[in-house]
Amino acid sequence: MKGIEGLKAWQAAIQEQRDPDATWIAVCAGTGCLSQGAADLAAALREALIRHSLEGKVEVKETGCRGFCEQGPLIVIHPEGIFYPQLKAADAERIVSETILRKQVIEDLLYQDPVTGRRHIHEGDIPFYQKQMRLVCRLNGVIDPTHIGDYIVHGGYQAAAKALFEMEPVQIVEEIKRSGLRGRGGGGFPAGVKWESCRNAHGEPKYVICNADAGDPGAFMDRSLLEGNPHSIIEGMIIGAYAIGSHEGYVYVRNEYPLAVRNLQTAIERAEAHNLLGDNILESGFDFHLKINRGGGAFVCGESTALMASIEGRVGEPRAKYVHTVESGLWNKPTNLNNVETWANVPLVIEHGADWFSAIGTETSKGTKVFSLVGHVNNTGLVEVPMGITLREVMFDIGGGVRGGRHFKAVQTGGPSGGTIIVDTTGAARPAEDRDEHERGPALVPESLIDLPVDFESLTEAGSMMGSGGMIVMDETTCMVDVARYFLNFLTEESCGKCTPCREGIRNMLAILERICDGRGQEGDIDLLQEMSDTVADTSLCALGGTAPNPVLSTIRYFRPEYEAHIRDRRCPAGVCTALIEYSINATKCTGCHACFKACPTDAISGEVKAAHVISTAKCVKCGSCLDVCKFDAVVKQ
Repeated sequence: MKGIEGLKAWQAAIQEQRDPDATWIAVCAGTGCLSQGAADLAAALREALIRHSLEGKVEVKETGCRGFCEQGPLIVIHPEGIFYPQLKAADAERIVSETILRKQVIEDLLYQDPVTGRRHIHEGDIPFYQKQMRLVCRLNGVIDPTHIGDYIVHGGYQAAAKALFEMEPVQIVEEIKRSGLRGRGGGGFPAGVKWESCRNAHGEPKYVICNADAGDPGAFMDRSLLEGNPHSIIEGMIIGAYAIGSHEGYVYVRNEYPLAVRNLQTAIERAEAHNLLGDNILESGFDFHLKINRGGGAFVCGESTALMASIEGRVGEPRAKYVHTVESGLWNKPTNLNNVETWANVPLVIEHGADWFSAIGTETSKGTKVFSLVGHVNNTGLVEVPMGITLREVMFDIGGGVRGGRHFKAVQTGGPSGGTIIVDTTGAARPAEDRDEHERGPALVPESLIDLPVDFESLTEAGSMMGSGGMIVMDETTCMVDVARYFLNFLTEESCGKCTPCREGIRNMLAILERICDGRGQEGDIDLLQEMSDTVADTSLCALGGTAPNPVLSTIRYFRPEYEAHIRDRRCPAGVCTALIEYSINATKCTGCHACFKACPTDAISGEVKAAHVISTAKCVKCGSCLDVCKFDAVVKQ
């Protein structure tokens, strides 16, 4: 295949073979839906089509993640766009016989809005999708990621062909700079500036790398993009390699993401087979070879220098940052590293132009951002929103608000050591000039400022960070001391151990937090945690240790009373820390129904039927079974 003309001819040939009015079923086959039975659903749909003599007439296509993970497994029936969520394999027969054959919408299978009670037929009418702007994720849920023809028919690799045949490398770099595209891996560094530095660096060969390590708890954006549309990442890397002057690239992806690895490997093989990767791409004279490097799952390997050490076959440990990787990276050669989402944005910029891209978002934060919205929120899933959207819109309009009608307490962004935006109805944010320069972690954003825009500058000004895109919502039942303990436990396990402040400092801070949560906290522990936080942050080698204290500092700063309650009162206000919980029964509310008596696994509850019951604190293991089964609110958790 040769040039842009050859690519367009291939696209036209595929289009001629496809009837735009033909009925087909898109089954979300991302990891989330697969875990809930999507593969069985797809098989059942194919079997039902065979029974009704529709085999070969109606296609069942297993696509990438559609984002609404809370509602999986789900399908969309095209061309009508009928959206059916939370399906089972047993629903397949009805879908084929009623919707496919008789063109009838099955009312009870439609999505029902939990607030209004209204049922929606089409995906775009659902509030979860209405405020999204799906650009990077636009083909997730539309194409089969293992069939390159699906990507080609939607204009795939046209941007790469445009770059190779119509643009000079310097022009491409300038276009990326002018677009305002910033790295989506967390730091937000201008992508075009990084490309230019790597292009101008002395030394050959040059390398390009895609960081698909994606190890943050609750974050699954990059994995879902690789699973659902790996060709967009490949295309972006081809463009970047040509612009920089590189002929060899790597995708560093966790081996624990088997579907992403499999789909990416298939995409690379298909691209090579069609002269879109390898030697003399599209007969342009440009060579680019792409390899997959499977990581062992070390969180620290998300750090650029540790990642490159891992690719080289060495232990994944970071090195000092005084030498930039664009000058001396992989094998001490100039190396450009961007994450999955950044590479996936590149074809959009080249295809539509810098002006189009820069018109989306804010003045300094351009384009869209993909978030994995999880935690105590009604609508969990993968969302893509324009930069500048507010926290309120993300968590309440798209996310549907906090589950169970509880109060919104905090949202954690930027990964386990990134930042926590605390939202409190009584607090007030201190101006930036009033903060000590050593204070790290997030600023307090009162409820009146919940309309804070989600962009690089606004989050940084609030003391938080964009991060790679994990967004964990927490409600009033969350113990902030336990949150700090959770993240430090994670970081203790993930520290590479190369530098003493990170290796020993985080471990000792964790020991103090565990003591506090176990009811053995001491006066002075809070001050000691703050002092240790400053030391660890100031003296650690890499960003893992440098930002590890953020969860501790932020929770102390804005939830200090919770720490004091744990230490002085031996009480967990949120009722989370088991050692500080005590169950009792309110005799005036207890009807003696005997439900708690039957549920207790340790015989800690005594009492006659129709008489008030009593809990023995000596026997109680604090499992909470009594609280779960009591229908009269008689069980008290303190």
